[in-house]
This record gives sequence, C-alpha cells and structure tokens, in this order.
Amino acid sequence: MITTQQKTKILQIVNIFETGSKQGKYDNISIYADGKNNTKQITYGRSQTTEQGNLKTLLQLYIDKNGIYATQLKPYLTSIGKTPLHNNIIFKKLLQKAAREDIKMIETQDQFFDILYYQPAFHFFEKNKFTQALSLLVIYDSYIHSGSIPTFLREKFPENTPLNKGNEKNWIKQYTNERHDWLKNNKKNILQKTIYRTQCFLNQIKTENWDLSKELIANGIKI
Repeated sequence: MITTQQKTKILQIVNIFETGSKQGKYDNISIYADGKNNTKQITYGRSQTTEQGNLKTLLQLYIDKNGIYATQLKPYLTSIGKTPLHNNIIFKKLLQKAAREDIKMIETQDQFFDILYYQPAFHFFEKNKFTQALSLLVIYDSYIHSGSIPTFLREKFPENTPLNKGNEKNWIKQYTNERHDWLKNNKKNILQKTIYRTQCFLNQIKTENWDLSKELIANGIKI
C-alpha cells in the first residue's frame, strides 16, 4: 500500500526533476527543441506538459472550469499542436498569468497531472503487482518523462514483473539501468542531460531506500 506521505514524496521528486521545485512551478514555461523532427515547443506547468503533447487537454480542462483567463485562451485551442506558439509572447504571458493569478489553473493542473500521468502509472503499478514506493516513483517518472513504460526498454531485459512471477526489485533495477543507458547514449542531447533522474533512482536502489523513508537528493535538492 502506498501511503499519503509516500505519494507526496513521489510527486515532489518528479516536480523537482521537471521544474526544480518540490511544489512544482505552475507558471513555468520552457522552450525545448524536443518536438517532432526536433522542432521547438512550449513545455508548461507543474510537471511540464508539452505544446505538441497534452497542453491542449490541460487548457480545455481549465476553460471548462471557466477560469479567469478562459475566454482569452480559448481561441488558441485550434492552433495548439498545429501552429507553433513558442514565439507567441501573448500566449505565453496568458499561461503564466493564469497560473499566477487564478487558483483554478492550480487546481486544473493538479487534476490534469493526476488523471493523465499518476493514475495510469499507478494502474500499471497495481496491475503488475508492484508494492514498493520506489517502484511507483520509477514508473510514474517514466509516465511523466516518456508517457509510458516504453516497450522497447521492457524488451531489453529478462526479468518479469511480479505479476508474471518475477522479482520486483530486480525488475526495477534492470528497467532503470536500461533507461539510464538509453538516456545517456541518446542521439538527442536534451535527453542525455536527463540522466540525473535515473541516477537518482539507482542511488536509492543502492541504499535500499525502497520505502522512500530515507533522505535523498533529487537533482541537487535534498528531500
């Protein structure tokens, strides 16, 4: 069973990975050339969703809640994911103002990241009979960072999930090692720079911090 304290710590660690803050920076906007064909795109919010990914879904949820900036943001829905907006100063300012001035944007982001990322990760965790908090952290981070547990990584190591009579700790260790190598040797430099995530997990595995009760360092921040 995952406790409330463990879930909070898992969310804080991933928030640090994404925005450098335990609470997450709801108004954070970054521009990375990590879109289709290495095109630039906006990444936004507490745990960073992308312009070519689920930003449109996030804003639709906010608009449905009749947020303060809903009317001003609504015209952009038809452009998101189709017409690049990373240079659109007005749009980016609206995103930041909504997060800084409207509690509904905070609530929307919390709901959005829970529904689209945490709950699917937790479903994978439960379905495959994982039990450890560190396992859920590794799985949730993959859903945030890659959208899933990528099949091509799962096929690179022999250990089965606990559901299929495998050893949980061995599975997590082997998966993390494969993901670490993939990031480290990725042709995309931007992904190479994210190995601090998997290195953090490898450090926790080494110290047997499976319940996440021990102090740890996430991308330079003590938690």
